[in-house]
Amino acid sequence: MPSSSASRPQAEDPEAHEVLIVGAGPSGMVAACELLRRGVRVRVVDRAPAPSPFPKALLVWPRSIDLFEDLGVLAHLRDAGTQINAFSYFSERRLLASFDFPQHLSPVCLPQNETERILRERMEALGGKVERGVRLLTLEGLDFSGRIAGTGDVTAVLEHEDGRVERTGARFVIGADGAGSAVRGLLGGGFTGNTYETSFALVDTRIKGFLPPDQALYYQSPAGALVVVALPDGVFRFFCSLPPGERVTVERMQRIVDERGPAGVTLTDPVWVSDFRIHARHADQFQLGRVFIVGDAAHVHSPAGGQGLNTGIQDAHNLAWKMAAVLHGKAPSDLLRTYGPERAAVARRVVRDTDIQTRSWLVKRPTAVVARDAAFRLAERTGLFRLYAPVMAGRRLAYPAVRQTQLPTGRTSCHLRSRLPGGLTVGAVFPRSLAVPAGFAGTAGLAGTAGEPAGWTLAVTCRGDAVAWREQARALAAAWPQVRAVDLSARSARTETGCRHQGYYLVRPDGHVAAHGHAGDLDRLHVELTHWLGPADRVAAR
Repeated sequence: MPSSSASRPQAEDPEAHEVLIVGAGPSGMVAACELLRRGVRVRVVDRAPAPSPFPKALLVWPRSIDLFEDLGVLAHLRDAGTQINAFSYFSERRLLASFDFPQHLSPVCLPQNETERILRERMEALGGKVERGVRLLTLEGLDFSGRIAGTGDVTAVLEHEDGRVERTGARFVIGADGAGSAVRGLLGGGFTGNTYETSFALVDTRIKGFLPPDQALYYQSPAGALVVVALPDGVFRFFCSLPPGERVTVERMQRIVDERGPAGVTLTDPVWVSDFRIHARHADQFQLGRVFIVGDAAHVHSPAGGQGLNTGIQDAHNLAWKMAAVLHGKAPSDLLRTYGPERAAVARRVVRDTDIQTRSWLVKRPTAVVARDAAFRLAERTGLFRLYAPVMAGRRLAYPAVRQTQLPTGRTSCHLRSRLPGGLTVGAVFPRSLAVPAGFAGTAGLAGTAGEPAGWTLAVTCRGDAVAWREQARALAAAWPQVRAVDLSARSARTETGCRHQGYYLVRPDGHVAAHGHAGDLDRLHVELTHWLGPADRVAAR
C-alpha cells in the first residue's frame, strides 16, 4: 500500500528560499528582516502554533535601538515602550546608590511580545512571513569539516502541524530556536556553563501605591534579591530569588515585597506570573559549515542588566549582512567565518558580567555584604558608573583587531586613545547620530536607511585641500564597487574619532570599523579590502 502524504517527505522548490531560519523570536526575525532588505530570499519556521503572549525580556539598549532605527521601526519602538532613566540599588531597603542614564545611553523598556510584534510587522512588510507549527526534525548534508566553500546545500527535514514531513534545501540555515535549540543539538557542540542553585520568580502586575515609572530598583538583602522594573501602561515587574523548589504566587510575591522591597506597595492586578531557573551558558561553536546559531540558541545568562535580547539581535545582525554579501557574490565565503569568533567573544563577556551582577545580588556573608555595599557607594561618589553605562548601552562593543593591517603604522595618538575608555578603536562602532546630536556619521550616510541598508564605506579625512591623496584613496576603493567613499574634514572628524591625522576609516555594513589608517597606509587599506571583499579583479569579473 502506498504511504500516505502525511508521512512521506515532500520536496519543496529549492528556488523558493536561500536561507532557512528556524525560530521566530526577536533574533530570528531580525535576521529575516536584515536578509530580506538585502535582497535574500528567506523562509522562517517556528514550532509554536502562535506567537508567545508573554512579556519575557524587557530592555532594549541603545546599540540595539540603532538597529531598530535602521529597520525603520524606531518610532514604533518608542511609542510602545517606556524609557528607563535610572537604576537604583538598595541594601536591606536602604538606598545605596542611584545611577542616572543620559538620554543617549538610556534603554527602552518594551515587553518581548511587543518587540516581536514590531519586528513581525516589519518582516511582513518586507515580504516575509512565519510558518507556524513547523518543527525541525533533522539536518541532512552537514559538513563536519566546517567548510563553506566547495560544500553543498543543507537539507532540513521539517514536520508540519498536520503530520506532513517535508525535505527542503537551503544555502544556509540559521538556528534561532531558543535555549533548547534543536539546531545546536544537531551540530553536536557543547553548551558550557552552569545553572544557579537559586530559583527565580516574577510577577508582572499593576499596583496600589507609588513607584517611579522610569526606573529599575534593585533591593538586595541576605534573604534574597528583589528587582522592580517599570513596564509600559502602568505595569511593574517584580522579579525575585526563591529557595530551590518553592513556587511563586502573587501572595508570596507580596510578602517578599513587604519584607525586602518598597514600602506601601500592593500588588493588585497580575498580568503574568512565572518561576524558573537561570542558566549561564554559551555554545562551544556558533557555526558548523553552512549552519549557524544565534540568540538563546548560542548563549543564555542571567537577566541582570537586561542584555539577553540585545545580544541575540546583535548576533543576528552581525550574521545577516555577511550572509547576504556572500550569497550575492560580493564577499568570499570566509567572511562568514568571522561571525563565530566575534559573537562568541561578546557572549562570553555578557555571561561573565551578568553572572557577577547576579552573584552580587545574592551574597549573604556579612563581610561580602559590606564590601558590595561599599562598592556601590564608591561608584556613585566617584562617578565610576559613567564609565560602565556605555558598556551596558552597547557603546563599548568592539571586535578586536586580528591583523596589523587593520591598524595605522607607527606609534601615534590613535594607539593611546584606543586604550582609553571610550576611545574609538578598530572594531568599535563608528560614531552615529544617536551618540551626538547631528553626529557626522548620520551626515555622511554611514548608518543607512530603512529603505537602503548600509554597505561598506570608506570615510576619508583630509586636511584642507589634500586633493591628490583623497583621489588616490578613492581610486583604490573604486576597484570594489560595493564600497562607497565619503569625505570628512579632519577638523569635523577629530572630536568624534580622536584622530588628528589625514587618513581613512573602513566601515563595515554593520557600522563597525574594519580598519583605520593614515595617509601613508594605503597599502594596508588594499590588504584589508582584499581580505574582507576578495581580490579586486575577482570582484570586477562577477
